[in-house]
Amino acid sequence: MRAVPPSVTASGTSKRSLALAAKSAYVGAMSDALPFWKTKTLAEMTDGEWESLCDGCGRCCLVKLEDEDTTKIYFTDVGCRLLDAQSCRCRDYENRSARVDDCVRLTVKNLGELNWLPPTCAYRLLANGGDLYWWHPLVSGDPETVHAANVSVRARVSSDEDALPEDQIAEHIVAWPGKWPKGAKDQGGTKPVRAPSGNPKMPGARVKILRNAP
Repeated sequence: MRAVPPSVTASGTSKRSLALAAKSAYVGAMSDALPFWKTKTLAEMTDGEWESLCDGCGRCCLVKLEDEDTTKIYFTDVGCRLLDAQSCRCRDYENRSARVDDCVRLTVKNLGELNWLPPTCAYRLLANGGDLYWWHPLVSGDPETVHAANVSVRARVSSDEDALPEDQIAEHIVAWPGKWPKGAKDQGGTKPVRAPSGNPKMPGARVKILRNAP
């Protein structure tokens, strides 16, 4: 009877090969367990996956102003005419482009060109190699955490754009939509926090209104 070498099993398969196969199977299982945004690029996502990345904060549905002389972007607390300020969702999402002709549809191709996406935006975070935070509904499993973390626009929208003359929108410039709320980067609880005070100075007279939706 011939002795089997220590590095070979009775079936003739090396232990190293078995270890590699086991490791490969483990990695595959772990990959299956990981959420799609950790295993796919934005370009690889299905339409449903892409849509689900929207956290429902409503920040991108606030009217924004661009100073045409400096190209600086200013957020306002004025909502798009289709924004539901309570749910922070579009009232007519399917027909938004038809009803708001300058509404920008967010895509993989134009994502890098939109310099006014809020810093909390999942699309912006993932495009820059980041991850989703605890309050994102895909992580928490609860659509209310985006509001509890003070990331959304709930209770912060001062007016509907149709209720204001266009020349008064600049009076509603605020800073908070372009900032991280206190505690939003923590992996802890969901205690609401107050929005930071202080608004940026108003731009000059030559401004352009910007809008967007995922």
